[in-house]
Amino acid sequence: MGKSAADEKILSYNDVVLRRSDLDILSGPYYLNDRIIEFYFSLLSSSHPSEDILLVPPSIAFWITNCPDVDGLKDFLEPLKLPDKNLVIFPVNNNDDVSLPEGGSHWSLLAYYRSANIFVHHDSNQQMNKKHAMKLFKSVVGYNGGPSSTSNDKYQECIDTPQQVNGYDCGLYVTATARTICSWYESSENKDGTDMWFSSLKEQVTPSVVGEMRKEILGLIKDLMAKQ
Repeated sequence: MGKSAADEKILSYNDVVLRRSDLDILSGPYYLNDRIIEFYFSLLSSSHPSEDILLVPPSIAFWITNCPDVDGLKDFLEPLKLPDKNLVIFPVNNNDDVSLPEGGSHWSLLAYYRSANIFVHHDSNQQMNKKHAMKLFKSVVGYNGGPSSTSNDKYQECIDTPQQVNGYDCGLYVTATARTICSWYESSENKDGTDMWFSSLKEQVTPSVVGEMRKEILGLIKDLMAKQ
């Protein structure tokens, strides 16, 4: 496929523009890019329209992690209204080069649950992104509770996170984990922090479910393309 064909815009969904090359990624055993994860997070936001939930796009999470200007970061975070959110989900990427768009080789997920004052890192490849998740946590933790509050938020590595069985499905584990956490949040009656989503992840994020998710996301995109 030529470059112009690969760059062809095929779908605009909310603020996300998908291109022909994104279909190729989903059609084969390939590493998910920022756009596909942003599309799925946007879809989840539409499916779970609670004001309590925020799914942060990959580009925003990356900038929070790597922003060199503390004052600029404060202004950047303000529109996200983090102090108003009870559940915030960040994708984590191991790209260390801010000049390289869509760099990196691994995705994981950092979930913030205000009711338990905790950030939980879910990594499908043996905590490969622990350093990057900690960097994101340290960047954002001071902005969670409003201008006059002192944050008591903790960081936790979830060692029981479901593990990928190949070298390319990390992004799908992120989308599957985000979906499971959002569904748990909406269906759980106990949101005071004593109950968490860990058992739901073990039951619902399996290699077979993750494998099917590639086809599921591709199908969702094609359905939306047919309607536009």
